Amino acid sequence: MSQFGDAAGTAVGLVLEADPTLVEIVLLSLRVSLSAVVIAACIGMPLGAWLTVSRFPGRRLVISVLNSLMGMPPVVLGLMVYLLLSRAGPLGEYGLLFTPTAMIVAQTLLVLPIIAALTRQTLSDLHREYDEQFRSFRIGPFAGTLILIREGRYSLATALLAGFGRASAEVGAVMIVGGNINHVTRVMTTTIAMETSKGDFSLALGLGIVLLAIVLVVNLLVSMLQWREKLA
Repeated sequence: MSQFGDAAGTAVGLVLEADPTLVEIVLLSLRVSLSAVVIAACIGMPLGAWLTVSRFPGRRLVISVLNSLMGMPPVVLGLMVYLLLSRAGPLGEYGLLFTPTAMIVAQTLLVLPIIAALTRQTLSDLHREYDEQFRSFRIGPFAGTLILIREGRYSLATALLAGFGRASAEVGAVMIVGGNINHVTRVMTTTIAMETSKGDFSLALGLGIVLLAIVLVVNLLVSMLQWREKLA
């Protein structure tokens, strides 16, 4: 108990003093996760909107696959990206393995199905509500999609925050493709796992406090957006 108390006190001190090592790890984690969410949103939101308004053979199969990919095991995804970026892989010549770029790629692929599926679900609910009006005013698919996105903006923001929460808490995939290299690819989750295995709890607890704070802020933002949507 004394050891835990000492480690917790040191961890709080690291956070309050903005320890350079801790700050470096946190900033890299945020850069990787935010980049992945932005890229996934640029691809996933149009994909989800397209699946909402389009009708084509095999649409239900595509939606089923997309929903299934939301539960993709991170370590399996990490292995696939590793094989893709390794020297023997098709993209090995670019030397992306064990770099922040590789971690962004892995997290993007992990978050993309979540954002796309939640976007489709949100816009599908709105599409059923507005479908009769769209047909009455002869609103085309493109204009209709823009209207649906505008009307469902709070719910879509919730999808982005959910994706960020998933990315920021990821450890398996980024450990495989990033290698947890000090000052290069060491992020919060991989550092927590490594320091805990070493029995050095101070930095792990400090990063755990920061990560928990980020998760709490994300959940608070989601709750605020949902509350605002109900009032709108």
